[in-house]
Amino acid sequence: MATRGIATFTLDYGHCPPWLFQRMVRLGREMTQVLIDEYGPDEFIKRIADPVWFQSLGTVLAFDWNASGLTTILTAALKEAIRGQEKDLGVFIAGGKGKTSRKTPDEIVSWGEKLNFNPDLSKQLVYSSKMAAKVDSSLVQDGYQIYHHAFFFSKNGAWTVVQQGMNTANVTARRYHWSDVIDLKNRTNFINEPHKGIATQKFLSNVLNLTSKDSANTRNVSTDLVQSGTNQLLKDLQLLREHQNSVSKMVSFKDKTEQYTFLKLEGVEFRHHDVELEDFSKSKYLDKILQKLGETKPADYEQIIATEGVGPKTIRALSLVSEIIYGAKPSYEDPARYSFAHGGKDATPYPVDKKTYDETIEIMRRAVSKTKLNYAEKSKALARLIP
Repeated sequence: MATRGIATFTLDYGHCPPWLFQRMVRLGREMTQVLIDEYGPDEFIKRIADPVWFQSLGTVLAFDWNASGLTTILTAALKEAIRGQEKDLGVFIAGGKGKTSRKTPDEIVSWGEKLNFNPDLSKQLVYSSKMAAKVDSSLVQDGYQIYHHAFFFSKNGAWTVVQQGMNTANVTARRYHWSDVIDLKNRTNFINEPHKGIATQKFLSNVLNLTSKDSANTRNVSTDLVQSGTNQLLKDLQLLREHQNSVSKMVSFKDKTEQYTFLKLEGVEFRHHDVELEDFSKSKYLDKILQKLGETKPADYEQIIATEGVGPKTIRALSLVSEIIYGAKPSYEDPARYSFAHGGKDATPYPVDKKTYDETIEIMRRAVSKTKLNYAEKSKALARLIP
């Protein structure tokens, strides 16, 4: 089973030199062909979702192992490397950096039409791409703005998302890995700890992580609130607005269903000490979105997230109402788990996973040896992998 989490790297500026990108495309073409021949297209796509494997592939192709540019350049190089060979390889790559990321749905649909996909499969692939992007921008509120989104997929419905966000305040980038296989009879998990793979350089504090299993109650209460209708939603939000700058006594009481403990705010003496009320001053747009949710009454939390117009501020508002008024505390733990792809030499935050490390190197070593590269090129590639 793949590990779960997020990768964090230093934020790069500038451009990849043309000579390096061309080299990465050529080596990427060789490596992709060998790896797909060895493992098949579905397994290749699945492995892209493993940040250890992804990082190692980027290193073999000559990019800095711990730079944010590895994500964007490696993805672009692989997309260019398989151009014209997608049907033969059985692998397709949509999206990319900046404006290119917004073309992802159209590229998926285009390939579906060319290959005569089941329309429902194409629809679910597009939905998977959109949901992965929306979850990482709304449910994991860690201060990183998504600027790169790449979608790898096969005609069998295997898919992987590799997307990256930037935080200009601390000059770092964070990479998010997703992977699954479309099953038209069963729903994909987009909400409860859905990420694949782990690697980070630093941990953050007070990250609103609504994908955590510890946020299940918050998600449930938020869904109940939305289903209660517009009047109740706006009433609860107004309660926060009225008391966001005052401090007095909090009194608890039960609602008619005895389902949740309500907290009547006569001020803001929070028992949840790590909650900070945001400025929810009168916002016509936020009120409009909440009114829309109250009218449409999405059946579950995923449908709330999928609703057009719902973004980080809407989700934050629902989360705060759920916690402060109804006592449903979410997780504020950074979903990133480990410092480096293979652990730290000083066992911080966990010991080096020698098995994973060795297996990854061996896979890449075999792949390099099977390429059509000359001896000198193979030697250089192996040297980058095993310094």
